Amino acid sequence: MDIGLVLSGGGMRGVAHIGAIKAMEEFGIVPTHISGTSAGAVVGALYANNIGWEGILDFFRTTQIFQGGKYAKGKPGFIDSEKFYKEFIKMLPEDDFMALDKKLFVTATDVVNGTPSIFEEGELIRPILASASFPGMFTPTKVNDHLYVDGGILNNFPVEPLLLLCDRIIGVYVNPLKKISTKDLKHSYNVLERSYKIKMAYDSIEKFKHCDLVVHPDRLDGYSTFQKQGIDEVFEIGYTNTKELLLKSSFYGTQEP
Repeated sequence: MDIGLVLSGGGMRGVAHIGAIKAMEEFGIVPTHISGTSAGAVVGALYANNIGWEGILDFFRTTQIFQGGKYAKGKPGFIDSEKFYKEFIKMLPEDDFMALDKKLFVTATDVVNGTPSIFEEGELIRPILASASFPGMFTPTKVNDHLYVDGGILNNFPVEPLLLLCDRIIGVYVNPLKKISTKDLKHSYNVLERSYKIKMAYDSIEKFKHCDLVVHPDRLDGYSTFQKQGIDEVFEIGYTNTKELLLKSSFYGTQEP
């Protein structure tokens, strides 16, 4: 049976994906196909290269985002995305989609043409960096002479590549829409940001219907996109929420481990 796994973007909240993988493995569920955006693309690529959840979690713990050597110079962004290449090549020594043990799809956004792209062959690391290049914070990443930014801009829950390939699909969505009040909308940029998040959430949730099981923990709404504080808590939320859902589900004949 071919099992697909969809992993949304979400920055450091993406660590919940790792907890979900741990829970799935405890139930004997091992995906054959993975489609990811941004942080989901990072987790998905490492997992597709047969790196266990412990190794993926350690990668997120030890990889430093805000280092002097990674600051961008002469590029549109605060952090130079391509300066993370050295960290990734250690984990993915064969920089090629074909070298992975699982089929992987990575989404990114062509910032010049304004179109979504799905990568599944050729060089691997730069598409991952492109998919995670949050605009404004990270510089765009060049792949095949095109400039790409975060895949979550146009597709934060990329289930599409799996629909015709998989018998069952599990989705993990780590961008819950935070509850707010009118006092949180004092400035124009607050309204703009809120509108962007509503659109992203609406587009993603609309695609949940294509999944046999969706993990989307509400408790993640208080965790920051870029800060590592609470990383172990985020991991545990992903793990416990997935385990609770699987205990209640008949997905793939799951049984309590």
